[in-house]
Amino acid sequence: MVPAPKHAGAPLTDSDLADAPLPDALSGHWVDTRAPLWLRPYLKLARMERPIGWWLLLLPCWWAAGLAAIAGGRPFPDPWHCLLFLIGAIVMRAAGSTFNDIVDRKLDAQVARTRGRPLPSGQVTARAAAVFMTGLALVGLLILVQFNRFTIVLGIASLAIVAVYPFMKRITNMPQFVLGLAFSWGGLVGWAAVFGRLDAPAYLIYAAAVVWTIGYDTIYAMQDIEDDVIAGIKSSARYFGDWTREAVALCFALAVGFAGLATWFAGGGIVAWSGVLAFALHLGWQVSRIKGATSPVALRIFRSNQYAGLLLAAGFALDALTRAAI
Repeated sequence: MVPAPKHAGAPLTDSDLADAPLPDALSGHWVDTRAPLWLRPYLKLARMERPIGWWLLLLPCWWAAGLAAIAGGRPFPDPWHCLLFLIGAIVMRAAGSTFNDIVDRKLDAQVARTRGRPLPSGQVTARAAAVFMTGLALVGLLILVQFNRFTIVLGIASLAIVAVYPFMKRITNMPQFVLGLAFSWGGLVGWAAVFGRLDAPAYLIYAAAVVWTIGYDTIYAMQDIEDDVIAGIKSSARYFGDWTREAVALCFALAVGFAGLATWFAGGGIVAWSGVLAFALHLGWQVSRIKGATSPVALRIFRSNQYAGLLLAAGFALDALTRAAI
């Protein structure tokens, strides 16, 4: 809870701001309840109390790792790679979010959901945030160099998309497409880490992740439509308007189609296809719920994509295990 000021109209102190959970944060998260007060603004810059972001960055990595295990006849995705992907997703999501907040701090101050973030609220200076981001990026580099040379170059190449994304909401009605290009990069990296090259399944699972990202981030953007209009922020939710449900349905249908093609080209069996089906059913459930969804409902539907993505990742991993056991 936000501590009550000592008297009506009194400004919130730095301690009050650090204690206050952000609107889209998990309730009662350890960042808001147990972390040291001085550290909380940096943990919030890193989105640690909103883990859905790093899950969505991680899952395409695990999808590709599972497909690579199927195609390579391995009994399971490489555990070391999957651990590196997990750590890398948390660290690089934190670095990317910090960069995004540095660029967007003035816009964030105009949106109800984001004006309490560390930068627009003044808890952290832009310079301190830049130093924090640099440290995170160096940790990410240490993780990246554990892979083969092709994967290292591929990972570095993603930074160009990450760098331009924060500016897209000022330029295009579909910044979610650029976000998809960045957040889905793991679909390429997960495959390259095993084979040292890119093949059809990698490109197809990357495409699946891109359109999936457009779909789920459109649902996320439904929370901010009114404030975005006032602030002049562009988004797919604003662009699609009354056709948002149909647009999300199309994105999700394409995601399932590309995931199915990736499964086919990788040589996936019935368990992998069961994962694709479970993924499709979950996405269909989301589409059935978004018409006229309030902000809290839209946020819950958005967060549920963690489970949709895990269903697909589990299908690929279990298919590799099942085929190896036969």
